[in-house]
Amino acid sequence: MSNRKNSLRYVGFIGLLAVILLVIFSQRILIAAGRWLVVSDAPTHSDAIVVLNTGVEIYPRLTQAAELYKEGYGDKIIINGNRKTGVLRDIESRGFQRCCAWYEDIIRILELLGVPRDRVIPVSAEDAYDTVSEAEIVGKAIVEAGIARVILATSKYHTRRARFIWKRMYGNQIEVSAVAAASDIYDPQGWWREGEQVRWVLAEYGAWVYYGWKLLRTDKEIESQ
Repeated sequence: MSNRKNSLRYVGFIGLLAVILLVIFSQRILIAAGRWLVVSDAPTHSDAIVVLNTGVEIYPRLTQAAELYKEGYGDKIIINGNRKTGVLRDIESRGFQRCCAWYEDIIRILELLGVPRDRVIPVSAEDAYDTVSEAEIVGKAIVEAGIARVILATSKYHTRRARFIWKRMYGNQIEVSAVAAASDIYDPQGWWREGEQVRWVLAEYGAWVYYGWKLLRTDKEIESQ
């Protein structure tokens, strides 16, 4: 009986140790996964600060862009928006008109944050639906304007992928750096405790997988030609 109790205690101890190790190492993995998404370059003077646009997450990005502008890291701020779907275009064809220009609210926010209106350049990106298509449309306008150095102002979890995409697309034409929005609530060391942040991280890694798949498919198409 004594040997059986000792065996049960031993098994229990091993089980408890396994659980503790699992918790410790799984948390380390989660933290590493959260941290990997984030890069933030030391800002240097650039021709323009580009605010990447993603729904309600744009507001910390605007705040960061305004701070960079006031600190002298950029002469202009480039914003984009005016997304349109087929449904919206159909509604517009029936006579719908906006009450004001699509960029007006964004410019007013930047003005409130200390950025003069004439320092903001709006780029209409009607067909942008993700980071790649946004970069295609906005980057083309930047190149055509002769802008050579930009800082991307975006959410913390979005910095690594955004910088990678922009550098891959425009590395020979534009000097690109990325600065994470300081007021962004994303926490790399505890993101899994907050539902909204879990969604951000899963979507971001999913976007990495999708982008990688697109690159591989493009390379195969080029090789087959």
